Amino acid sequence: MSFSRFTPEDYRLINQEFEKLMQVAARRCKNESEVETVRRAFEFANQAHKDVRRRSGEPYMLHPIAVAGIVVTEIGLGCKSICAALLHDVVEDTAYTVDDIRNLFGDKIAALVDGLTKIKTVLDNEERKGSYTSTESLQAENFKRILLTLGDDVRVVLIKLADRLHNCRTIEFMPEHKRDKILSETMFIFIPLAHRLGLYSVKSEMENIWLRFKEPEDYQRITERIKGNVANRDKDIDTFIAPIEQALQAAGYHFTIKKRIKTPYSIWYKMRTKRVPFEQIYDLYAVRIIFDPQENNIQTERGQAYLIFSTVTHLYRENLGRRRDWISQPKSNGYEALHCTLMSHAGFWVEVQIRSKRMDDIAEKGIAAHWAYKNDGYISENDSEMDKWLAEVQEILLSNDLSALELLDIIHKDLVSSEIVVFTPKGEQKAVSSGATALDFAYRIHTQIGNKAIAAKVNMKLVPLSQTLKAGDQVEIITAENAHPKMDWVSFLQTRYARNRVIEYFRQDFDKIAREGKRIFGERIRLMGLEANRDLVRKFLDYSQLPQPDELYFRIGLGLLGPEEFKSIIDEKDMSTGEKRKFSIREDNAHMVQYKIAECCHPIPGDPVIGFSTGENLVIVHKKSCPVAESLASKYGNRMVVPQWGAVQQEYPIRISLKGIDRLGLLSEISSFISQTLGINMRKLQLSTDGELFEGFIELLVRDKKNLERMVEGLSKIDGIQDVVRTDI
Repeated sequence: MSFSRFTPEDYRLINQEFEKLMQVAARRCKNESEVETVRRAFEFANQAHKDVRRRSGEPYMLHPIAVAGIVVTEIGLGCKSICAALLHDVVEDTAYTVDDIRNLFGDKIAALVDGLTKIKTVLDNEERKGSYTSTESLQAENFKRILLTLGDDVRVVLIKLADRLHNCRTIEFMPEHKRDKILSETMFIFIPLAHRLGLYSVKSEMENIWLRFKEPEDYQRITERIKGNVANRDKDIDTFIAPIEQALQAAGYHFTIKKRIKTPYSIWYKMRTKRVPFEQIYDLYAVRIIFDPQENNIQTERGQAYLIFSTVTHLYRENLGRRRDWISQPKSNGYEALHCTLMSHAGFWVEVQIRSKRMDDIAEKGIAAHWAYKNDGYISENDSEMDKWLAEVQEILLSNDLSALELLDIIHKDLVSSEIVVFTPKGEQKAVSSGATALDFAYRIHTQIGNKAIAAKVNMKLVPLSQTLKAGDQVEIITAENAHPKMDWVSFLQTRYARNRVIEYFRQDFDKIAREGKRIFGERIRLMGLEANRDLVRKFLDYSQLPQPDELYFRIGLGLLGPEEFKSIIDEKDMSTGEKRKFSIREDNAHMVQYKIAECCHPIPGDPVIGFSTGENLVIVHKKSCPVAESLASKYGNRMVVPQWGAVQQEYPIRISLKGIDRLGLLSEISSFISQTLGINMRKLQLSTDGELFEGFIELLVRDKKNLERMVEGLSKIDGIQDVVRTDI
């Protein structure tokens, strides 16, 4: 922020943006008194932020106005939240206090502003503090603060998401290291949180901004391909929609139809995870049918959705494998809709989404709309699911046994985990995490059922408690009165809740288990040819984010840290003894430091990269889009540096995956192109055939990304090769 006296143009711009806000805010206010409260909040904040400017040079007041606009239009909150958004920086950035806000605007608005101020204060303190150890991550404490407010008033988190979205929209004005830190935090916590709270439009926009700055070349390339496809297909989509409109009008429905194309991020993510080229993203187009139900009754509304579904699927051939019914079993974030994928007469697939007006509001505005409809008398099965999730988050956050960093990882995993639906013996539906075992399910029902479990029946067949459940399974837990938890359960339990119940049970034998854990620790270290000492124990404590050695030994004794974890920790400890290379780091006084290429993502010159300082003159370099880097940046933003590729004459390992139609001489032609035409030595070439098709990969060394792109382009031109993509080694 900076200070310089506002010009008449600045005042005109502020008033213009506020009047735009009032046009939408007035419709959300219940009466003229609420409208007046919003105006008073603006006038108060406007005076408090007078002559203050953002990094971009624009008046600072435009930021809270924009946040308030997101709060009302994207999230759908009302008067108090709009006021809190307008006032959210006043207490932190000016001499005014929360008591001043309370005296002027009442307890509720003051409480919202107080919650937002506490979040911002923790983050700003972390910025000022500089370096800290892994067990003192104030970023993790910051996210803990944010999530704690979920139980107090979820509106604080929703306003914070609006604040983060606007910061992302204006992120080009940030210095690069700050930009990368904010985007990494956004991807690690805020995007999954927006998804979990059902804020699809907020989530999608943040994802696309993330991609635009983290992988700018990919973003540009995909955006251009989308524009070209839309120009070519727009008329075909209209032709596809016409018969649907006619059929629904003839049936007497009141509806609107919207066209939608997959976002650049969702295309990029699918290309990356499915290892497919742009041409094979066959659900690129979507058509959304939003209907007004004939009666304000959920059963009638759902019945109409199925009738519309039947009408539409009679007009076009359906891909049955792509059918999704989120009406009979809504997602845990409240999402309800019917999805089907149909073949257009022009020869491409189109996804059709069927929603009522209520379902569409919940899909776009998430938890805010969900609770608004709930207050109006609409109750659905997933109300209790959302309330239960919020309660579980509170339980995690209030745990005394977990450090802030461990909490952050647990919350992140919980936010991004998918769910499946299983059934009790009586036919009741229960949502469990994908990958959950029968024992996880037992603890999901009740702690005592888990503690007394001895076996399970899945689909009437006797199975062990470690059996992984699949969607649609019917699960019965067999218990015995004299049964109790076993220590080896922690090795296969998948959910945090169940694992913590088992750990809790064994805390009564803490000293005995910790002694055994200490013996195991010493034995494993000796077998690895090392000596147990204070520094090594500290390394294990930092890795596990635990405060005391006894807690570490207790967890080793329980089996929570096995041989594989030991190997990972030791390897990480010794990474500074591995190969080191010169690398340029852009700082105030650029100097040469030692660096190591990250094994998780293998960046090469030309890739957007980010670095993390791990000690004196050592930086580990990751691709900006690497999930490991995102996790590190969300916790240790102060350790980030912005590397730039220097003129280093060396080669880097990469892998290229290939698919296509097999033919005689193909292998020889691939080898010849790489070794003779490009003069590159292959490390490994592996192709396998299945009938007429082949699939495989090449591992080789390249100097930079341009070298790689020339290779991909040349391989794509070889007869028979259809897909060529860079993949992780």
